[in-house]
Amino acid sequence: MEYTKIILERVGNVAVLKLNAPDVLNAMSQDMLREMTHAVENLGDARCLMLTGEGRAFCSGANLQPGGGSAADKNAGANLETHYHPLINRLRNLDIPMVAAVNGPAAGVGMSFAIMSDLVIAARSAYFLQAFARIGLIPDGGATYFLPRLVGMRRAMELSMLAERLPAEQALEWGLINRVVDDEQLMDEALTVAERLANGPKSLSIIRQAYWQSLGNGFVEQLQVEAELQQQASLTQDYKEGVKAFLEKRDAKFAGS
Repeated sequence: MEYTKIILERVGNVAVLKLNAPDVLNAMSQDMLREMTHAVENLGDARCLMLTGEGRAFCSGANLQPGGGSAADKNAGANLETHYHPLINRLRNLDIPMVAAVNGPAAGVGMSFAIMSDLVIAARSAYFLQAFARIGLIPDGGATYFLPRLVGMRRAMELSMLAERLPAEQALEWGLINRVVDDEQLMDEALTVAERLANGPKSLSIIRQAYWQSLGNGFVEQLQVEAELQQQASLTQDYKEGVKAFLEKRDAKFAGS
């Protein structure tokens, strides 16, 4: 597939996926969703995915222009199920870590894509916005699932009902994101983190599975999940390398297998 609404690049073992509609602040269209889905399904041997935006925005939400493919129409629910949910589920089930480099506004479903990442690094000028109430809709893209778990019910309600901007610094204080850096340092910092993950052990993908499963499990269930996933991790070549490196007092050289 030829991409026009995204840019997919490789930086070492990191796949960098940039939303590429800067003239509309990377508003999400059906074409962009299709291209993102194709890209995520064809990452090859990449060992980390980094998501960011081209230009001065991360993603301003759904494209509300005619033909933009937004959820703001009479078929809003069907549009989510047909176009958004397959991609969101694919990202949830990634077998590699995912980092979001939020380079500007992350609004509406754009905020959802950012906060579902494993690690979120934001530029100091960035902000997050649950804009749905401004046009008479409800948060989607998984926002009603992520937000209460990340910032608590009260703050989730505040963000969603008042639809006010949440500056990056405050998002950090609330535990919504991991790091805030100066704008000019964002890509370097995000790539440094992504490359560290990309050079990490296979167990990083298993850690990802463990935490996603924990969100729907009770304590006893999660103990069982830990036992099962630890067994998987113990059978990897990276575990053998990790133990060997520890005993030899050197840095491990993980292959992601």
